[in-house]
Amino acid sequence: MTERKNELAIEILSEVAQMIKTGESGKKISIGLSTVGSEIPPEDLVQGAKNAMRQDRSLEVVLIGQYQGNDLPVYEAHTDEEVASTLEDLLDRKVLDGVVTMHYPFPIGVSTVGKVITPARGKQMYIATTTGTSATDRVQAMVKNAVYGIAVAKADGIENPTVGILNVEGARQVERHLNSMKEKGYEFEWGSSQRSDGGHVLRGNDLIMGSVDVLVTDTLTGNVLMKMFGSFNSGGNYETVGCGYGPGLGDDFERLILILSRASGMPVVSGAIQYAASMVRGKIQKVKAAEVSKAKQAGWTVEIAKPAQEAASAEIAPPPEKVVDSQIPGIDILELEDAVKALWKEQIFASSGMGCTGPVILVASEDRDKSLGVLKNSGYL
Repeated sequence: MTERKNELAIEILSEVAQMIKTGESGKKISIGLSTVGSEIPPEDLVQGAKNAMRQDRSLEVVLIGQYQGNDLPVYEAHTDEEVASTLEDLLDRKVLDGVVTMHYPFPIGVSTVGKVITPARGKQMYIATTTGTSATDRVQAMVKNAVYGIAVAKADGIENPTVGILNVEGARQVERHLNSMKEKGYEFEWGSSQRSDGGHVLRGNDLIMGSVDVLVTDTLTGNVLMKMFGSFNSGGNYETVGCGYGPGLGDDFERLILILSRASGMPVVSGAIQYAASMVRGKIQKVKAAEVSKAKQAGWTVEIAKPAQEAASAEIAPPPEKVVDSQIPGIDILELEDAVKALWKEQIFASSGMGCTGPVILVASEDRDKSLGVLKNSGYL
């Protein structure tokens, strides 16, 4: 008890000294920056850290690595493994509030939410997610990505972030599941594509415009998008725009660890450190826990295998062929052939195709209404 009182006394005296020296009150937010493994000169990383501190006087940055010759404190580490061990120790002992690093072995179930600046209007957009994996099943992972993206945006100061899903494999299944969660009480706001047909599933144009606050996608696609947004103006080998790949979030993961690319340059380093500080101020772990709790109550677990899909996957002979002149959009590419077979089972002739907005099922006009009913009842729409 006496030792803890002494520690508190030292903290209070340090804060008073800081206030006298700078005229600013309050404990500084301490962020670690790893310099190991970067393809960028270490001087650029250090300058990025100093730029962040200059823009935010409540910040202090310490280095984790082997770079010397500067006035920032350094915790020595030489390999990715040493960096991981050091940052874990510093975070667990509350020496640091968060860490920005080029590499960290997140466990399965943890993924990162990046933050970019969209080029058309200079709008910030969160990409959920960009590294790691929220789940081993693609659709389940993207559902969790949506929840984590919402949590990060809220912690970063957006009270009611808008959400959209990139038009990738699984997008329609994710949309249906999120709508189901919304009906069961998980509150969030859908954004909309700015293309003429609107909708929650977004096109490439929407990424450029920043049509939503939180873009939901799979991690591999998100990782590519981060690199495109970060370095499209600089030749590809030096990321100059955005705030990096973001904090790792998982149901039971509590350390604040943000990821940079090995090609992240000075401006992105600065942005990532300020992003980390914002997560500290916004109490990201508390916000995440609340979002996950609400999502679980609304049924965020995705059924991996649905009976309707299994039945539709059986060998079913098509009914007599008809002229198909009506398109039904909104079917996920992963379920397209199963959906066609579900119609065949009801003696409706159908075929699959690809429209300009994604997969479509082609049926005769007189069969359209019945087809819509079958597809909805089978869980494909």
